[in-house]
Amino acid sequence: MTLKNKVAFITGAGSGIGAATARHFAKEGAKVALLSRTADEIESVRDEITKEGGEAIAITADISKARDIQSAIKETTDKWDTIDIVFANAGINGTWAPLEDLSVEDWDKTIEINLKGTFMTVKYALPYLKKKGGSIIVTASVNGTRMFSNTGATAYACSKAAQVAFVKMIAVELGDYHIRANVICPGAIETNIDDNTERADLKGAGVKVDYPEGQIPLTGGEPGSSEQVAELVAFLGSDASSHISGTEIWIDGAQSLLQG
Repeated sequence: MTLKNKVAFITGAGSGIGAATARHFAKEGAKVALLSRTADEIESVRDEITKEGGEAIAITADISKARDIQSAIKETTDKWDTIDIVFANAGINGTWAPLEDLSVEDWDKTIEINLKGTFMTVKYALPYLKKKGGSIIVTASVNGTRMFSNTGATAYACSKAAQVAFVKMIAVELGDYHIRANVICPGAIETNIDDNTERADLKGAGVKVDYPEGQIPLTGGEPGSSEQVAELVAFLGSDASSHISGTEIWIDGAQSLLQG
C-alpha cells in the first residue's frame, strides 16, 4: 500500500477526479479528508470508502472562504494530527464568453475559486506539511497551459496558467522543508465539471480551427477517466515520485498537442 498511514486533504472530492482520487488513496492505505460544497456528494464518497474498510471524513466547505479552509484543516488535524498530502483539486469552469461580454463579477468568481482557493488550501495546510515534509498536487488544465483554442475561456485559462506558476514558485520555496509541489493538467476527462459552465453566445468569436478527427490521438477520440487521473495523483503523492517537484504533467492522451 503506497500511501499507508498518510493523511490526504482533498478538495473537490465529491465527484469526478476528486472522488476517484479519494477512493484510490484509501485503497492505497491513506486516511482521507474529503472537502466539497455539496454535503450529499462527499458523504456518499465517505460512506463508500468506510464500507470498504478505509478511513475518511466528509467536510462541507467553500474553498474560496478562508474560514472554511481553516476550519477544515483544523477538523482534519484534530482527527489525525497531521497532513501529508494536499490535493488542491476543486475548481470551476465558470463563465465562457467573449471578452467584452465577460462581466467583472464572473471573472472574479472564477479567479477567486480556482486561484485564491488553491492558494488558501495550500497556505493553511503548510504548518502541518512543514513538520515532516509532504506532497502538494494541484489540478490545473490543458487550457491556459498548452491549449489556447477554447474561445471564451479566458478567465478559466488564466486561472489555470497561474496555478502552474504558483506550483513552480512554491516548489522552490518549500524544497528545504522536503515538500514537493506538482501540477497536473488534464484534458478531456469524463467528469461533471461542464455542469458548472455558463456559456455565452460565442458564435463569430475567435478563429475557427479544424482538428484531426478524434482529437485525442491515444484513444481515437475517447476522453480519459477520472480513475486514470487518480493513479497519476497517487504516484505524485507517494514516495515513488520523491525527486519530482515543480513539474506540470499533462494527462490528455496527446490531445493538447493538436489543439495549441
